[in-house]
Amino acid sequence: MSEKKHAPPTGAAPPMIEARGLSKFYGTFAASRNVTFQVARGEVVAFLGPNGAGKSTTMKLLTGYLAPSEGTAHIAGFDMMTHRLDGSRLLGYLPENGPLYPDMTPYGVLNFFGEARGMSKDHREQRIDGVVAICDVSSVIHKPISKLSKGFRQRVGMAQALLHEPEVLILDEPTAGLDPNQIREVRDTIRRLGEEKTILLSTHIMQEVGAMAERAILINQGRVVFDGLISELTSDGRSLDEHFRRLTNPHAAA
Repeated sequence: MSEKKHAPPTGAAPPMIEARGLSKFYGTFAASRNVTFQVARGEVVAFLGPNGAGKSTTMKLLTGYLAPSEGTAHIAGFDMMTHRLDGSRLLGYLPENGPLYPDMTPYGVLNFFGEARGMSKDHREQRIDGVVAICDVSSVIHKPISKLSKGFRQRVGMAQALLHEPEVLILDEPTAGLDPNQIREVRDTIRRLGEEKTILLSTHIMQEVGAMAERAILINQGRVVFDGLISELTSDGRSLDEHFRRLTNPHAAA
């Protein structure tokens, strides 16, 4: 049964990404607990935290991939539980280690997702050409994905997330497994995309955060422990890496 079309709230423009008291429980374990934040149109925000902190869970809740135990997630004003299709039309999602069909080629994957999104043949071809150029995968476009390096697989995943020209991007570890040159290329791509799109991205590479985002949200043990400008956090002269340890490690020195 198709979802009924639903317009976002009228009046002031809603945040492009919004978490309202998001929690996800597995029995007594809280993968995320009362996570609340907003990302406005045109912002690029880094979503940081140690392994197991709840970053990927929160991102899956925001995209509608997981159902929250409590709270709500909104993309451009659309509730991702009740109007997920509407929100998904505006959303590009790159999951960590995102599933790509190993026996298909990058072209086959992009063409498949374009068909699934109802794109006409001409539009598909135009957009495939566009994202292949943006993500620099032309040299492997007809090779089986099973034969591609981790770096190229990440680029194909990014191309898939960009295919339908979404206004919002949620990128979970987009530089995972990449070498320094590839990391720089992805960083530059994200900076260019951030001129037009709203982006929430997670990364473990603290040195790259300041080059891609002005604001950071830190999560630890499922809770938000900082939300603000990176420049404010590091105004005391200490590095982002030092503040990351302070906020996420209970044994770190103050």
